[in-house]
Order: sequence, then structure tokens, then C-alpha cells
Amino acid sequence: MSSYTLSDFEYDLPEKLIAQEPSNPRDHARLLIYDRKTKKITDDVFYNIQEYLPEYTTLVLNNSKVDKCRLLFDEGKKEIFILDTVNDTTVRALVRPGKKFKKGKTVQLTDEIKATVLNIDEEGIRTLQLEPSLNSNVYKSHRHTPFPPYIEQDESLSKEYQTVYARSHKSGGSKAAPTAGLHFTDGLLEKLQESGIEQAEVTLHVGLGTFAPVKTETIEEHTMHSEWFKLTAQTAQQLNRSNHITAVGTTSVRVLESCLQDSSQFSSTTMDTDIFIRPGYHFKATDALITNFHLPKSTLLMLVAAFTGYDEMKKIYQHAIDEEYRFYSFGDAMLIL
Repeated sequence: MSSYTLSDFEYDLPEKLIAQEPSNPRDHARLLIYDRKTKKITDDVFYNIQEYLPEYTTLVLNNSKVDKCRLLFDEGKKEIFILDTVNDTTVRALVRPGKKFKKGKTVQLTDEIKATVLNIDEEGIRTLQLEPSLNSNVYKSHRHTPFPPYIEQDESLSKEYQTVYARSHKSGGSKAAPTAGLHFTDGLLEKLQESGIEQAEVTLHVGLGTFAPVKTETIEEHTMHSEWFKLTAQTAQQLNRSNHITAVGTTSVRVLESCLQDSSQFSSTTMDTDIFIRPGYHFKATDALITNFHLPKSTLLMLVAAFTGYDEMKKIYQHAIDEEYRFYSFGDAMLIL
């Protein structure tokens, strides 16, 4: 792997380019197309994506649904952000303010809800015992969509923060949206299918592995949190037949590449992955990538740099800033061929 530092993934973004709401309709977002062979950048609109995708490609979609995992109390002054549900009374969570949630302490959140801190790990993640159980209706008014911190909490946008193909799973849900898929409408997916572009679904529940900040200047020292994913036998067969695979989003890339770490073929797989894709990584499964524009110093940006080459990633991002593309979760998209 090539050696890059965290500072190499810094860039300056004017605040006005951080999208606060999605394009309407979804598929009217802008689309930057980058061809790795010719190093050419083309600017277009997402609904024209069919003109650039190889007609024999298979689109790989992450169908995980975003959980309303953000519990807000006391007008938002107290927060429990549920990362894992151990059982219906025990969770692993990020909390705010941390000083209120000390080990062994019980925090009264409302007249009816309280949380006891059973443990705090070295990253500050609390194991909490909740009373009453999470199945209780008393939590309903406190549950919120986990918008990232750079998007104002606006529950009226919660439906927009789900892909049109998201579905509920017994295995849980995502703590952030697989945002590249937000640009697809039912109509666009249908049109692509009619043109012969196949679609395959995988499930990866987005967690800290995707959005935890990198804190080490030497990026190799960063520890990725693992995320649960599933690839069915039917999807494995479909992918093995495919001549070309387009991953919709970095989470789909994580699934695809994890499956081929120790194998040359896809097979039915359910596992946790902590794969960390950064420059120098050799891609085994992904031929093209649809993705959004990511935060500076993020593992997502490092994955894109691994796919395009570091210098080309810098060039693409500078072009996007100069052309005033909209960035981050509700922002515009790019297709890397």
C-alpha cells in the first residue's frame, strides 16, 4: 500500500456547497463522470446515467434501511445515538453530554425513560440498560433520523434519506444512509432494467465503520469498525455471471471486495467486515463506482482515491468545487468508469 498521511486527504470546501436538502426529483442531481482510461471529466445530470454505464453492467445496490436510531431528550440537549441493539433493553450507543453518562450512573431522561451506564469503552461508546424496553411506545416521539451533523435535523426530510429500494431487515438497519443510492427513482431503475442493465441487491448495515472519523495521522494505524453484511446465494450467482460490476456507493464496494478477499468467486456470505480500502489497494470485484462527494479526511474519500488514483481524486474534487457541485449526503453524484 502507498503511504499517505491524513493531511493528504484534506481539502477546502466552501460552506455553501454542503447540500442541506436533496435534489427534487432525486434523479435531477448533477452527475460528474470520470473515465479512468482517458482521465476525462464530463458534467451531466443523474437521470442521463444510462448514457455512460456499460450496457452489460450489473448495478449492485445496498438495500439496508436507515434506522431512527437517534433518541433526543430535553429539547435535544441529551442524546443517545444507538449503534448496536444487544437486546430490547441493552444498547451500545454514543451519548451527549458525555459527563452526564458516567459508569454506574442512572440518567433520568424523561418521567418514563431512564438509562443506566453499564460500561464505557476506550472510544467512549456506552453500554446502556434502558428502562422501559425499546419496544415501548414511549420512545416514539424521541426517535429521530440520524442525519449527519452538517445537515440540520429536519424530520420532514426523513423519507428523502432512504433509498427507494430500502427494506426492513430482521438483522437491523443502518445508522447512516448509503447515500449514492439516494439519486435513483423507481422510474430510473425501471428504465435501466429495460435497457438490459441488471440490478443485484446486497445488504450492509452502515455503522461506525463507514462514518467514524480517522484520528491517526498515519492512516494505516486507523482501526475500522466492522459492519454486518449479507450476500445471498442468488445474488452471488448473478454476480458470478456478470461481465462488469458497478457498485452503487462505497458500502456496496465494501461488500463486493470483502467477498473476494479469499476467493475468486462470489458465494453466499453473511459476516462482519472491517475492510479498509485506501490508495494501493487492488480491486478484485468493482469495475465502476457511483458515489457522492465525501468529507475531507474520511475513509470514504480514501476509498475513492484508491479507485481513481490519489492525484486524479484531487483533480476530480477540485473540478467539482470549481463547478459548484453540491457535496456530502444530499449532494450530487459521480460515476467513475
